[in-house]
Amino acid sequence: MKKIIIIILALTTAVLYSCKKDLLDQKNPNTLTKQQFWKTEDDAQNGVNSIYAMFYQNGVWNRWIYFRLDLTSDEGFSNSPWIELGDWTRFQYVNYNFWEGNVNTWRDTYKAVFRCNQVLANVPNIQFADAAKKENILAQAKFLRAFYYFYAAVLWENVPLVLQPSEPADLPQQNTVTEVFAQVAKDLNEAAAVLPDQWDNANVGRPTKGAAMALLGKTYMQQRKWAEAKTAFDYLVTGAGKGYYDLVDYKENFRATQENNKESVFEIQFSDANKTAEGDGPNANMGSNRSQFFAPRSIGWSDGQARYWMVSAFKKEKTKDGKIDSRLRYTLFYPGLEADFGDKTYGRSWQWNADEAWFKKYSRDYYRNDEDYYNQVNNRVIRYADVLLMYAEALNELGQTSDAYPYVNRVRNRANMADLATAYPAIGTNKDLFRERLKTERMLELCGESVRWADLKRWGDLDTQQGVDKVAQRDPDFKNFIVGKSIRLPLPQLEVENNKNLKQNPGY
Repeated sequence: MKKIIIIILALTTAVLYSCKKDLLDQKNPNTLTKQQFWKTEDDAQNGVNSIYAMFYQNGVWNRWIYFRLDLTSDEGFSNSPWIELGDWTRFQYVNYNFWEGNVNTWRDTYKAVFRCNQVLANVPNIQFADAAKKENILAQAKFLRAFYYFYAAVLWENVPLVLQPSEPADLPQQNTVTEVFAQVAKDLNEAAAVLPDQWDNANVGRPTKGAAMALLGKTYMQQRKWAEAKTAFDYLVTGAGKGYYDLVDYKENFRATQENNKESVFEIQFSDANKTAEGDGPNANMGSNRSQFFAPRSIGWSDGQARYWMVSAFKKEKTKDGKIDSRLRYTLFYPGLEADFGDKTYGRSWQWNADEAWFKKYSRDYYRNDEDYYNQVNNRVIRYADVLLMYAEALNELGQTSDAYPYVNRVRNRANMADLATAYPAIGTNKDLFRERLKTERMLELCGESVRWADLKRWGDLDTQQGVDKVAQRDPDFKNFIVGKSIRLPLPQLEVENNKNLKQNPGY
């Protein structure tokens, strides 16, 4: 199994405010300054690698972002005994400075952006023997900056766009979510023009042109720019990149056995090589904590659980040979798992409540009976099935409903489900009926993959009280949802208080 080994690099700058700067500004002989660094091609490569290392920080893809994207949606919830942690999945935000619910993710987002900006500001001044290598490094930094700003827009919406390396005294201006998405699109378009269609084996895991076009399509989808989204997805579905992507055995999207396969568009490369704490050191943890926090009681911390309504949704429609949708087997732990498929939960028969369920994706139950903080299973942030379903959604919204069916069918047929028109003939070419069914199709295929919160926002299901009430029938936490407010997180209050150019989000 080939994975990138990330070199973690800490770049430091000293900013002192004393009038006797010459006395206090002493160089640390053990730490490179920015004046000493950014000289060679290796410096540039280490600089961009330091951005990838941010995936392993607690605030983002190592741990807490799953609480924001999965548990806050109608797919998940928290019964954690840590009340404040649970409240931040129930739209009960009292302390806007709650570290694990807000500040940590904000900090790590901007820490990642800072590293991107360092690369983009300094690498152009470095001489390269191969100019294309330099452009590829810059394109990776643009993709990764866009990646972090995409999720910042989904979570907080109105955040500062910082596009140059920050200094401690900076007070960045606040931008609207429209402006943030515009910058994301700009970075992705520029990255896609340079990034390769595929990397060699030594660099698998870095973003490709397909990854940039897929994230660009997602960016347009969140703004309901359907034509632009379709054009972006064209590269992967009908265009030059079509041959690089396909659907594979469903379960292999959530295990460490066949990572970076043809269904993977972009995935985070996790490793269990370092069984240590998270941080910026060279031996820091490069694994995921998700399964430790989402596993059932006595196996993990069980701070995150899945809503049981999804089990029922999986069982509403049988496969073409009259069986239960096999995706359920690899998606959720639930009371009937052993009876339905012969699978025990982490090697043991069900011992939890009859109405409980947990997320199974990215767990390691297929070869061990417990979890820890060093899960090496890559997170497939964007996979091809997601792209196909978004492509179908864009076509439907453009009034091309008939043309959308084949892309949904590809995903359904992989699970041995009948064609959509055969299973639900009443939909026909009705755009609204197609959209409603697509909401279910996306849940069945992508449950627990950190896409549902963005989906609910894009569909407008959280824009009206009527829509929220419908969601609350599946997830009672949405009874706390306030229209016009809860659609976005509050900015960390300490950021607002320390920056006169920031205004707290509406309603907070």
